[in-house]
Amino acid sequence: MFKFLTYFTPHMNPNPETFFKILDPEDTSTGGGSASALAGSMAGALLAMVCLLSTKESDETGLFFREKAALSKELSDRLLTGGQEDTRAFQAVRNAYRLPKESKVERETRQQAIQSAWFEAARVPLDNAERCLQIVSLGAELGSRINPNVRSDLNCALLLARAGALGCLENVAINLPNLKDTALARQLAQQVESLRGQLELFAVNNQAIL
Repeated sequence: MFKFLTYFTPHMNPNPETFFKILDPEDTSTGGGSASALAGSMAGALLAMVCLLSTKESDETGLFFREKAALSKELSDRLLTGGQEDTRAFQAVRNAYRLPKESKVERETRQQAIQSAWFEAARVPLDNAERCLQIVSLGAELGSRINPNVRSDLNCALLLARAGALGCLENVAINLPNLKDTALARQLAQQVESLRGQLELFAVNNQAIL
């Protein structure tokens, strides 16, 4: 157990603020985007644990799993940060609508800020969805090579990552109608559908889990 604690502890994000805000139903500063990103972060951490518990020091399999553990932990960290970014993006939308709008210049500045904020509110969960999908892909790649004693942990990681990805994509989709740049909105919508298609493909190929 000490070996795993020494691996994870130095790399852990010390800021649990987003997580605790999600657990507070009266705190409206976070929502589904942050929750979905944190689901993906937990999935990545679980997958890293699965890899470490499947490691054998004496052969190439050990190197394989250590590399996959490092990649999983990196994705977990990025999604934890991504959850915080989603909270900030949502707050930026709120702040943009509160800007003054008395003069023409103020109205133009406000409108630009609003559109910039809505773009970030779509981009951030899209990035987080892509990271969740990477975890799903990585977990599916491990397959039968893992320690059979941690099969349920792998399955939980895949389910969490898929839920995180789908949740993030929902948050992208709901924000797109607010973008006045229709070409940009259409481009982002296409990326959403592409990621959904990839998730469904993984679900078909891993029906026992997903």
